[in-house]
Amino acid sequence: MLSRLSLRARLLLGVVLLAALGLAAADIATYSSLHSFLLSRTDEQLEAAHPAIESQIFGGPGGGPGAVGPQEGVDYYQLRTVAGRIFPGHNPFEHSNLPPPRLPKTITVGHERESDGDRVSYFSVPAVRGDGSYRVRASIETQHPGYVLVLAGSLAGVTSTLHRLLLIELIATGAVLAALAALALWVVRLGLRPLSRIEQTAAAITAGDLSHRVDHPDERTEVGRVGSALNTMLDRIETSDRRLRRFIADASHELRTPLAAVRAYAELFGRGAAARPEDLERSMSGIKREAERMSLLVDDLLLLARLDEGRPLERKPVDLAAVVEEAVDAARVVEPGRPIEVTVEPATVNGDAIRLRQVLDNLLANARAHTPAGTPVSVELRQVDGRAELTVADHGPGLSEEHASRVFERFYRADSSRARASGGAGLGLSIVSAVTEAHGGTAEVRPTPGGGATFVVTLPLDAEISPS
Repeated sequence: MLSRLSLRARLLLGVVLLAALGLAAADIATYSSLHSFLLSRTDEQLEAAHPAIESQIFGGPGGGPGAVGPQEGVDYYQLRTVAGRIFPGHNPFEHSNLPPPRLPKTITVGHERESDGDRVSYFSVPAVRGDGSYRVRASIETQHPGYVLVLAGSLAGVTSTLHRLLLIELIATGAVLAALAALALWVVRLGLRPLSRIEQTAAAITAGDLSHRVDHPDERTEVGRVGSALNTMLDRIETSDRRLRRFIADASHELRTPLAAVRAYAELFGRGAAARPEDLERSMSGIKREAERMSLLVDDLLLLARLDEGRPLERKPVDLAAVVEEAVDAARVVEPGRPIEVTVEPATVNGDAIRLRQVLDNLLANARAHTPAGTPVSVELRQVDGRAELTVADHGPGLSEEHASRVFERFYRADSSRARASGGAGLGLSIVSAVTEAHGGTAEVRPTPGGGATFVVTLPLDAEISPS
């Protein structure tokens, strides 16, 4: 049931219930305290009237029961023997028009002895008719042990006072609860107002507008911290959304070119290339070439997607020096006219040898794509502070600060044109960064002294194999 109520209603209900419990406890304590006090005062009045009544009763002729005059606080008296026989003519006072108390046939008197030696008991009984009640004092007299003297005082005044107190408590409690509920509602509304703004912001975001933010969240409050966290989350979502849209647009653009080429070759085949051997060979080789381009692009995209998902790479000891030598040899075969200087130190890392080789291949391919033919490249592998540091430096045109800060972004190219001559799809360095991070390392770019760009990949060494 409570789960169906709003947060505002639950907070208000909780405050009102707690206040009601507190006020009820205070009312009960006050009522009980006053009830006990009034009964004690009535008992004191009966106790004060007892000596006079006792002396009048037992001061009669021959020491027997005599007439008794009115006493303050006593509305009824009775004399009976310990065996239970009631003396007639000694019941209500003549001045009292109240119904007598409903006394039990047998009265058990307490064993506690007062200062005068009498044994006394106090108890309450109802009237023989109506809804009145009495406070009764029953005592066995020390000087007259065969008798029980019963004195009774009406509790009408006590009942009236308690009823008046109960009415006042009910009215005061209701008024306090109403005022408290109004104040709590105002405080809750004021406190939850930022939540209403967050709700409106969330509704706008659900509708597709990611530009909305919670206005001026106060981080000193819980709701303010929620709003601040929501703003931070929205910033990241909006950034991720922009990157995703750009990623999809760039991937679509990169795939469009080879797909258009495949379609053109297919149309050439449909226009009669099958009957001309030279055109047929041209069409088939072109389709194969563009299909390979698409396959490489799709493979790169799948690799990045797997790395984004956090899928683990193969983990085993890899001789990084051997990987460097193999990659440099392959680069020299691809471009024999480019001088590549190599300096390596023994270094073993724990990782995926194929992906680490891809990192080297991509860095060397990047140097070939963005520097003039014949520009020297240097590759260095060394151990620095328990880590393997791999450096690939060229002496080409280098990168501006803006390009250097974005060079590892996917599909980013320093040349804003999409001509194939300006480079690949813009995924090579993204793969370098993603694979390096998957191995617990870092990738960065620095300017080369004298001009050019230096890419530095740092990887943790395999502590069980590499020397410290």
